Amino acid sequence: MNGRQLYEHIGKPITIVAPMVDQSELAWRILSRRYGADLCYTPMFHAKLFATQEKHRASMWSKFDGDKNIDRPLVVQFCANDPEYLLQAAKLVEDKCDAVDLNLGCPQGIARRGKYGAFLMDDWDLIFKLIRNLHDNLSIPVTAKIRVYDDWEKSLQYAKMVLEAGAQFITIHGRTRDMKGQKTGLANWKILKHLRDNLPKDQVFFANGNILYSDDIQRCIESTTCDAVMSAEGNLYNPGTFWTKDDDINKKFPRVDKLLREYFEIVKKYNTLPNKISLKSHFFKILHAFAPKHPELRPLIGCMKVHQSSMQEWEKIVENVESIVEKIYEDPNIHEIDVIKKGEAEEWGGTYKEVPYWRCQPYFRKIYGEVLCGDQLKVAANDNPINEENKENRKRIHEKEAESPNKKK
Repeated sequence: MNGRQLYEHIGKPITIVAPMVDQSELAWRILSRRYGADLCYTPMFHAKLFATQEKHRASMWSKFDGDKNIDRPLVVQFCANDPEYLLQAAKLVEDKCDAVDLNLGCPQGIARRGKYGAFLMDDWDLIFKLIRNLHDNLSIPVTAKIRVYDDWEKSLQYAKMVLEAGAQFITIHGRTRDMKGQKTGLANWKILKHLRDNLPKDQVFFANGNILYSDDIQRCIESTTCDAVMSAEGNLYNPGTFWTKDDDINKKFPRVDKLLREYFEIVKKYNTLPNKISLKSHFFKILHAFAPKHPELRPLIGCMKVHQSSMQEWEKIVENVESIVEKIYEDPNIHEIDVIKKGEAEEWGGTYKEVPYWRCQPYFRKIYGEVLCGDQLKVAANDNPINEENKENRKRIHEKEAESPNKKK
């Protein structure tokens, strides 16, 4: 199937759980689908290790992953710098997913050292070979997730190259490679719209970046004209970010005790190593606004160990949280304080919301110890707006492309 056929085959998804290292594992995907996720990506798997080390593969993948009854539609993502290892890894999962994705967006130091993810942006020839080898030899489609450059035209040519290599879906994160940690800043939806407008009209295009609340899903679609919206951090701290069916507060901003219990019951049912590896991280993220109000919880979670702590020990933490929240709801004024307060419209287009600390909510990264508002943050690729000179350059590039023979598809 080509990209549009695949997109329709899997139900035209609108909300997508992003691929994240040890974070978008099976249990979290099952939970996220209950809160509105239409399509899920696996965590980023290291292709060479996945293909050659059975022990490593067992820590990443279980017999339940990709199960047609509980875990589809699904895209499996790999990072790689060797076409053959990538193909070997993909062959191991091609009958358990709907597509295989190449990670071209990871900006972390480990990706720099290993020469994969966003650090392949310096080697277009290798990227082409990685994608084309999958495209030519897999029975399922290959897709790709990329980041932008500061240069809008270079970003466009990059996206076109990725598609020409054989990618059927393209997900574009509206941040540059250096935007991470303290330098994360804001994704640029304007460059995403520019790329969408200048790629083939039938190209399946997913936008990634700047999703705080469910309101932002439709705003992103309207701003970028993308087919669907992917979220990583937004989904991790509140899976209700994907709930767009109605205004049910318990779906959009689930109580931490209810969500923690629901997630933990899924892990108990599918008690696999990949799910257990992610437990501690998910507990901390679900409780990120709650734990500071109840500091006794942090050391309880912090001392838990993947291979040593029992499910009974984790159960005690869940029960502790449930007990605390139960006392909160004994307040006779709970109906007055258990509400979501919407702020004024911000310059960046959205609004902030005041959410009770016992409900899941966005995480705002501190920049040098301070939480900054959107209009104080750097915007990706913001120094290169499309001007007349760029338009002329683009016109010349398009004319040259029209004169050139097409490469083999």
